[in-house]
Amino acid sequence: MVKIGRITVLGDGGWGTTLARLLALKGYKVRLWGAFKENIRAIVKNRVNQKFLPAIKIPRQIELTWNLALAVKEANLIVLAIPSQYLRNILRRLKYLDISLVPFLSVVKGIETKTLMRISQVIREELGEGIKLAVLSGPTIAMEVAKGIPTTAVISSPDKQFAQSLQDVFITDRFRIYTNPDIIGVELGGSLKNIIAIACGICDGLGFGANTKAALLTRGLVETNRLAVAMGAKKETASGLSGLGDLVTTCISPYSRNRFVGEQIGKGKKLKDILSRMEMIAEGITTAKSAYLLSRKYKISMPITEQVYRVLYKNKNPLKAVNDLMTRERKKE
Repeated sequence: MVKIGRITVLGDGGWGTTLARLLALKGYKVRLWGAFKENIRAIVKNRVNQKFLPAIKIPRQIELTWNLALAVKEANLIVLAIPSQYLRNILRRLKYLDISLVPFLSVVKGIETKTLMRISQVIREELGEGIKLAVLSGPTIAMEVAKGIPTTAVISSPDKQFAQSLQDVFITDRFRIYTNPDIIGVELGGSLKNIIAIACGICDGLGFGANTKAALLTRGLVETNRLAVAMGAKKETASGLSGLGDLVTTCISPYSRNRFVGEQIGKGKKLKDILSRMEMIAEGITTAKSAYLLSRKYKISMPITEQVYRVLYKNKNPLKAVNDLMTRERKKE
């Protein structure tokens, strides 16, 4: 394993910026890359990512660039923090750069809609099966991590030694890292919870209470774990940080983009109007479609996911979706 000294973070959104900042404050040489020249220039000038992480100072030792070749030059580790729908295009650009033997850490949450692949599968398909790869997931609201609020997360890789080395790289006294070899479960937990967060947001927008949200959290965890196990995950991963932990955080946090989208839908706003006013991406929107298609492929019952899909993509009335869930055939828990 190459000694990690210089780290490149690809993606200047809230999470990518937060991780770049955390690593720089630990003493690593960090480059932060963003696709939009204007945003990078604004960060360089003000040392604040006003668009994605407002009011948080960016250390001057972080080198910022929109040049992808420069960003990955001499990197010992590349952190992928790019929205899932744009990731494959960036990976195809990376293939032509000098990244041989450089290990990767994905912090991307989502499922590719066209192929229904998990993010690590997309990365390996584009960069090769032999690359050293890990994923980081868990209940990690970027703004809270940036503020130094105690947070836990999990790193997963089939390479135990690599996962442990990354655990050492990222862990701080306010950011505790665990390891878990179940990369399928960790990735799916971090992706599928966004759908349930949209459902919880819808209920917030409709004015429902804690009883409803508890039901959605509990039954949502059951159905998403059902799919994860069918796809090869370990059942126990659902009760860990990347499962239950991430689910709870995303469903209750005021910073949650997915919960916010659901809340606005519950208040009667149209999805296209909500998205037109958002700077950041709510991954749960595309993941709802992917998960719905996967549930049909694996013949898995996912009633909450199906209703979220129908609200988002079939213009179903949110209140009608709730009523349909409540009046389903009686079942055992």
